[in-house]
Amino acid sequence: MSAAGQDRLFDQVGSGFMPFHDAEAALDRIEALYEEGVKRLRDAFASRQPAESFYPYLAFPLQRGSIPHDVKPRFGVLLEPGFYGTTLTRPSLFRSYWRAQIENLIECYRQPVHVGLSRRPMPLPYVMEDAVTGLTEADLKLLQDNYALPDLHATDDSIANCEIIPDPAAPRALALFTAERTDYSLARLHHYTGTAPRHFQRFILLTNYQRYVDGFRDFARTQIDAGGEYHAFVEPGDAVYTRDGQEGQPVDSLPQMPAYHLCRKDGDGITLINIGVGPSNAKTITDHLAVLRPHCWLMVGHCAGLRRTQVLGDYVLAHGYVRDDHVLDDDLPTWVPVPPIAEVQVALQEAMQRVTGLEDRDIKTRLRTGTVLTTDNRNWELRLRALFTQINMSRSIAVDMESATIAANGFRFRVPYGTLLCVSDKPLHGELKLRGMANAFYRERVSQHLMVGIETMRLLRERGVDSLHSRKLRGFDEPAFR
Repeated sequence: MSAAGQDRLFDQVGSGFMPFHDAEAALDRIEALYEEGVKRLRDAFASRQPAESFYPYLAFPLQRGSIPHDVKPRFGVLLEPGFYGTTLTRPSLFRSYWRAQIENLIECYRQPVHVGLSRRPMPLPYVMEDAVTGLTEADLKLLQDNYALPDLHATDDSIANCEIIPDPAAPRALALFTAERTDYSLARLHHYTGTAPRHFQRFILLTNYQRYVDGFRDFARTQIDAGGEYHAFVEPGDAVYTRDGQEGQPVDSLPQMPAYHLCRKDGDGITLINIGVGPSNAKTITDHLAVLRPHCWLMVGHCAGLRRTQVLGDYVLAHGYVRDDHVLDDDLPTWVPVPPIAEVQVALQEAMQRVTGLEDRDIKTRLRTGTVLTTDNRNWELRLRALFTQINMSRSIAVDMESATIAANGFRFRVPYGTLLCVSDKPLHGELKLRGMANAFYRERVSQHLMVGIETMRLLRERGVDSLHSRKLRGFDEPAFR
């Protein structure tokens, strides 16, 4: 890229760019630019004066001949010279994540990053959501006339969906999500889960039953009382429980997908979300969780067993999925395979063995590895004649309504994923989920199943998160940021 071409692209994306060879210095400027912009908007809104602020922009121009041939990290790879960049938001939330990404670029390519102001305005509701609730019709007209509002024409998943063909005359993406896409999801997360984004941890358990929440709450409070690696437990309503007591009270009316956070100082604790039943919820929540760049998300829920040899309470470790859920067909076509993540699979099986105490020779009596069929029809049993061949041909061993959706969105957003289900009924063999049987099943299995999920997260964290982010989640043309 010529110097003139580089200057043209800098001018196209923003202004006031400064080079940085040090990640911390770059982050300080990003934070200063963001906070200045937020303050300008808040002050203007308080006085009902028009104002405009812009997101910070991180640029990384890479010249021909600057790409070392011996650098092969799992992420942070730029294979071609060009002008790379992204808008950024919420530095207080993403600083440690950005530090790792920026340090990787500077170390690998020995080139500076550049920080300036983008030409994308900050929408007012994203920087002061509480202040724009309960407005009158006249207030809304004032907002539309005087401030930038969310622009869905510039907010999509085209980067993550691999829909952008590289153009030498245009900037190339440095991250999967723009600032506006990130802010959109942060607002949605708070709405759906009842907790602020700052509480979310980087290891996420997803479940579809309230009893797992009850067990997680008991476990979390016990951990906090005992002291150690976790310092706080947060419930919907941002109620925080620490060894010093309770600050705030959990909400009486739960949000659609309540979240519970067992927090570590470094953010590598565990978040549990009750996503309810169905692939639509599973897609919705993972669409938004993805902007937080978690290290892993796992589905720990219930399923229908399809094999006569299975018994209620057996575990199913998914190593393949039949995507009969349909909610992601437009974003990730069904011809795209969703492979198992080896590190997650190994950790899940080892965690189950540790929690159950089973020896190697006995593990197969309780754990079955195979394909899970995820459907969007809760009463799929009533269409057995139509599904019979599909189930048999795919060698599926279980049916549920969330697992394939969660795994597929993990693949789509480059978030490591896994599934460990527990057989709660066997409708093909006359063992339906009747109330009396279900209650006994829940009492015996929920606690153990939850502990397997928690132990899996502990193992993955101990073994190092960098090794968890598999190359199989990345294509041949990828943004550098993990």
